[in-house]
Amino acid sequence: MKVSTGTLAAPRRKPMDIWDVLIRLVVIITSLACLLPFVHVVAKSFSTDAYVIANKVFLIPRGFSIEAYKKILADQSILHSLYISVLITVLFSVLGMIITICAAYPLSRQQLKGRKALTVIFLFTMYFSGGIIPDYLMISNLGLLDTIWSLILPASFSAFNLLIMKTAISSSIPTSLEESARIDGAGHFRILLNIVLPLSKPIIATLSLFYAVGRWNAYQDALFYIKQNIDLRPLQLKLYYLIIQSSESFQLEMTQVQLSNPEVLKASCIVFATVPILCIYPFIQKYFVQGVMLGAVKE
Repeated sequence: MKVSTGTLAAPRRKPMDIWDVLIRLVVIITSLACLLPFVHVVAKSFSTDAYVIANKVFLIPRGFSIEAYKKILADQSILHSLYISVLITVLFSVLGMIITICAAYPLSRQQLKGRKALTVIFLFTMYFSGGIIPDYLMISNLGLLDTIWSLILPASFSAFNLLIMKTAISSSIPTSLEESARIDGAGHFRILLNIVLPLSKPIIATLSLFYAVGRWNAYQDALFYIKQNIDLRPLQLKLYYLIIQSSESFQLEMTQVQLSNPEVLKASCIVFATVPILCIYPFIQKYFVQGVMLGAVKE
């Protein structure tokens, strides 16, 4: 019997689509626009003063030096501000998620009468607010000025995060699952703790990151509410006071820092304040991606 030996035909390549090229190009340009400024700041923070003064530092450090970081770490007030920022961020995120979950779960249940009206009320606060002066007067009348709670309580609730959480619970928790739990005698708290929360880990991780990043980067409320008690100044407020300095001599609370170019110290403080929040992302990246894609694809 004669066996024919033939060659397998090579798979045809899909013709290149111009829209795919444009989309990839836009994504690359957008990514570089977000990444390159931070790389430039990192390069300046590790460069010597002479190269920074001459504007010769772009994406690679010139004359590698860590003197600016040594000066930052030598200042105890900077380290104390880092501790205050971490403490405030943790308390703020935990409290914010507790309030968001407790508000989103009942609004996602059809048994709650008037839930649409309540949702509209929460939505209204996203477009209209009292303003800075009424907020300051309220914090002052409550006796919260120069206290750590002035940085936690006022912004611990986000209507935007509430709506995301409500939508996620409504779309990811089947009604039949809740009805089965009710038949077994489970109440609302048991359903929330044993069913809703375990199935909502992706969206909880996503919103927790939103709360943490928003609180970590905020400094305006600390600028308004923390005046006398300098021990409660968070790291971002320290960075703000440092950046607005225009002279070559900077006062870092107790330490007088002399630099030939203040840009090196500014870049070092920016990197010092950014690294902690970047270290959190790898641990929740899996849940973050799932939370962002939640509801985008239906089976």
